[in-house]
Amino acid sequence: MEHDGDVIAELIADHREVEELFARFDQAPPGSEDRKPFVDALTIELVRHSVAQEQYLYPAVRKHRDGGHALADKKLADYARIEHLLNELQRREPLDEDFEYLVRRLRTEVTAHVDEESNLYLQVRSNIDAAVLQELGDKIRRSKKTAPTRPHPAAPDAQPAGKDLAPGLGLADRMRAHLTSRRHC
Repeated sequence: MEHDGDVIAELIADHREVEELFARFDQAPPGSEDRKPFVDALTIELVRHSVAQEQYLYPAVRKHRDGGHALADKKLADYARIEHLLNELQRREPLDEDFEYLVRRLRTEVTAHVDEESNLYLQVRSNIDAAVLQELGDKIRRSKKTAPTRPHPAAPDAQPAGKDLAPGLGLADRMRAHLTSRRHC
């Protein structure tokens, strides 16, 4: 879903969408095939969100915040754990023994990530000019249109290689989704 606002508003809206997907997942009966589309939708949203932050937010944090390099590196490590869980979930079906456990672990990691709203995002808003924040929000909205929709653990995380590969991986993901009828909820 596309929003309009600065980078912080855009990323917070992503968090609310992910929370809504978890709530919809919870409404489907445990072990039900109805849960798999929500995991697919969570994967799409979380990967797009991750790529957007990796491409635009974390470089700004590195540039505009004291200790920004260490903070960005920590956030990237957090996302690596989320990406690993998403990758594992893509290989599972709702009746698999560890499916529910992996979703619980994913929710725990994502919930810990959302704490950015009360610390990192406030710091970004107070240390970066409003026009720059709006420009970053615009860039994130554009990047989501071409971002990967599946975890790609073998892709480089380091800039600029990861940034350059994202549109190509995104196109490949969308083609795969079309061919396999994988749809966003």
